[in-house]
Amino acid sequence: MLKYQQKLKANSKCKIEDFPSYLDKIDTKDAKEELKNVRKRIAKIQDIMYAHNKYAVLICLQGMDTAGKDSLVREVFKDFNARGVNVSSYKTPSSLELEHDYLWRHYISLPERGKFTVFNRTHYENVLVTRVHPEYLLKENLPGINSVKDIPKDFWKKRYKQIKNFENHLIENGTIVLKFYLNLSKGEQKKRLLRRLEKDEHNWKFSPTDLTERKLWDKYMEYYEDAIQHTSTKKSPWYLIPSDDKDICRYLVAKIILEELEKYKDIQYPELDKDIDNHKKLYKSELEDEK
Repeated sequence: MLKYQQKLKANSKCKIEDFPSYLDKIDTKDAKEELKNVRKRIAKIQDIMYAHNKYAVLICLQGMDTAGKDSLVREVFKDFNARGVNVSSYKTPSSLELEHDYLWRHYISLPERGKFTVFNRTHYENVLVTRVHPEYLLKENLPGINSVKDIPKDFWKKRYKQIKNFENHLIENGTIVLKFYLNLSKGEQKKRLLRRLEKDEHNWKFSPTDLTERKLWDKYMEYYEDAIQHTSTKKSPWYLIPSDDKDICRYLVAKIILEELEKYKDIQYPELDKDIDNHKKLYKSELEDEK
């Protein structure tokens, strides 16, 4: 087992501050090189999964702005057949999405059997951003909630329960759910925001709202920690991944994905139909004898 895997797994009492944002025990160059091997092995498993057609995989990525979610998706799934992976990114809900419950837009993006889907930001936005900005909840047009003051004290705990039920339903029906919180330090986020302003090719990524949200860092940490504590389960744990070094972050995520998938010993290529197997030589001769 990956040496750091158990150390990075969250539980109901975890504190984000107890998890490192940087690991100096892993060499950056080694992590970058090893990632190439790991992602090829994951892609091979996905190819077998596609033929096996019993399981799907949902990868959930959460983290503060600049945590490296986009580049992680690019680098970890680089060797996948394009048909084998889909990426869904969740920003402000559209008017159509707001006409449904908050999980609807996630349901319709779930992976088919044999495929991976990556949620770049996830259903947890509904207990994070919405909790930091409770006024956003009013747009959901929920019965009995006409102002922020109407939000019941147990509202968020009920949402945690709904989310756990959602994930349990997926797991019990063949979806492997893996959740990663990219644990970026506030100091590293500052460097990355400055880089966005200093480098022309990264200017487009910057928004003044990045600074507004940064001022709410402590609130985000509080609500991330609360959400992780309430929803990190045995079947669907959270992994808190050190993210100040992007290469190490990508390697750790890929390695955990690989080792979790390797636990499923029943994922195998299906056996060839007996009739086809018995007539392989005949089919081969027919093809070779074509004029």
